[in-house]
Amino acid sequence: MIGYSGEQVGIVDTDKALQMADEVGLDLVEISPDANPPVCKVMDFGKYKYEIAQKAREARQNQTHIVVKEMRLGLKIEPHDYETKRNHIEKFLKGGDKVKVTVQFRGREQTRPEMGYRLLMKLAEELAEMAVVEFAPKKEGRSMTMVLGPTVKKATQKKSEKKAAPQQASAPAASSAEKETEVAQ
Repeated sequence: MIGYSGEQVGIVDTDKALQMADEVGLDLVEISPDANPPVCKVMDFGKYKYEIAQKAREARQNQTHIVVKEMRLGLKIEPHDYETKRNHIEKFLKGGDKVKVTVQFRGREQTRPEMGYRLLMKLAEELAEMAVVEFAPKKEGRSMTMVLGPTVKKATQKKSEKKAAPQQASAPAASSAEKETEVAQ
């Protein structure tokens, strides 16, 4: 048995251990049931559970959630539509999300997978400064997919946004003070 302050009490009968824990007003918790004899500790079990929950909550907050957005393209996409979709992909990457780009093949287009490969590689080259190709183009059935990941990680991006926000907040306050002095004159 381990006492409340962490000292080794030794081998104690179960009834006596429960009585000792009751005198202090705490709980007797079995820490290692597989040991011979089992190891128990006198502690506040509610406080122990609360601390474990706090550690788990903190670990979840530090975790980054990876979101994969999907963008579908056709093989015969018009230049303006291509630009629009590329801009959307750019926005997703700047937001720190991964993007799965899919080219759909219809009818006879299925016999020309190299055209889809060229389209995806052209997109990857245009976005090279902000994206990394995580999975190269791969043909799966009637489509070809490629996954792009951001070069800047999402957690790093959130930290930089938090640092930038207080600086931006102080600038409008100064400008409103300047406006009030101009109105007074």
